[in-house]
Order: sequence, then structure tokens, then C-alpha cells
Amino acid sequence: MKKPVLKWELFGIIFVFLLGALLHFVFEWSGELKVVGAIASVNESVWEHFKQGFWPMCLYAVIEYRFIRANINNFFTAKAVAVYLIPIITALIFYAYTTATGAEILIVDILIFAVAVTAGQLVSYKILTSVKLPEYTNMIAAAFIILLALVLILFTFYPLHLPIFLDANTGTYGIPR
Repeated sequence: MKKPVLKWELFGIIFVFLLGALLHFVFEWSGELKVVGAIASVNESVWEHFKQGFWPMCLYAVIEYRFIRANINNFFTAKAVAVYLIPIITALIFYAYTTATGAEILIVDILIFAVAVTAGQLVSYKILTSVKLPEYTNMIAAAFIILLALVLILFTFYPLHLPIFLDANTGTYGIPR
């Protein structure tokens, strides 16, 4: 029963990567509608790029659950770990390479996103196909997914003045005024 789950998780890499790449442009394409900014990147800060993995991963989870639910365990736990792992990997690699090189390199940024999404989906697969955890872990994990959604939205509209929220190209934070 693991093979169908693996296929879904591998296809999820492509889905999340492509939809995440699209989310990079959707806010601008919408004419900078604030409501769209809740889910799409509103600037070039590291923080805003976290949404590119989170929202597509959540959408894909909703779609795939219908097809794999009979063959899996720990669904919310798997997806929570994945949606937290993507921004952690993204931030660690991004800050490591920009510190080492002193520059941002677009192709490296794209590859980082691909690596982070791949890692998230593969870890999700391992958790989905592992021994069933106590049900409360799924409830806690679902709460953590909701918490991350709220924090991503909140800091888009009310960003802290920290480097992770700074758009280095414009010197601004959050939604452009």
C-alpha cells in the first residue's frame, strides 16, 4: 500500500513547486489586492517566500487526502511536519549561501525551493507510512498548521522590522503602501 502513497507524494513535489512558483507573481498580477496578499508573496522578503510552499502544500493535502486516506496514518502530523520543514530548510540554506557568497543568485533560490519542497514531501511520505501515532498528535498537528497559516497572514499585514521580513530590493516590509 506504500507505492500509491509514494506516487502521490512525488507528484506533490511537482504540484507544490509549480503552484508555489506561480504564487510568486499572483499578488502583482492581481493589481496588488490585499486579500490576495494573504496567500501570495507580496514582496521579495524571505518571509513572504514561505507562503509559496505553505499554501500549495495545504491545497495539495486537501486533494490527495481523498485518494490516499485508506492507505495512510498520521495525516495531519505528516503535513504539519512538511509545512514547517519547507521554511526551515529554505531559511537555513538561503542565509548560509548568501552569507558565504554575499549575493543572492536566482537559480540557487529556485533550487532551494525545490530541495525544501522535496524534503517536505519525502518526510511526509515517511510519516504517512509509519506506525500509527496517538490521535492527539494529529489534533496538535492540525492546530500547528492553522497557527502557521494565521502567522503567515498576520506578518504579511503587520510585519516585524527584522531582516527576515525585509524586502532588500525596496527596503520595505509587508504589503507595499
